[in-house]
Amino acid sequence: MEWYLKVVRDNYANFNGRARRKEYWMFALFNFIFAIVAMILDNVTGLAMESIGYGAIYMIYVLATLIPSLAVTVRRLHDVGKSGWMFLISLIPLVGSIWLLVLLVTDSKPGENKWGPNPKEVDGSFDSGDITLDENV
Repeated sequence: MEWYLKVVRDNYANFNGRARRKEYWMFALFNFIFAIVAMILDNVTGLAMESIGYGAIYMIYVLATLIPSLAVTVRRLHDVGKSGWMFLISLIPLVGSIWLLVLLVTDSKPGENKWGPNPKEVDGSFDSGDITLDENV
């Protein structure tokens, strides 16, 4: 939940810098969960439109999280060494979405790039993608 709050509260419209995989995917997970809850609330309260299955609560949630979603995606692309404009590759049917997914799951480029220092090295934490096996042990 702290990663979701970091994106929404601390970096609402921050398109600069880098976002690690963990930040992006934890945001995506909680964003998905909250969107489902918003749809359920729409249906329980009777606000959902029958033809589409959601209503005002879901639409307000989506509009409120649109900018942070774009911002964290751009920062994630920066982390793998790509421009934020690379997000537009998703407009190419099927292949573009697959390529964007590949970029979003790719590990960070080590060291500093033109968008800033590697967030894994800055905050001192690591995830399972950071562990390497030493052959000498």
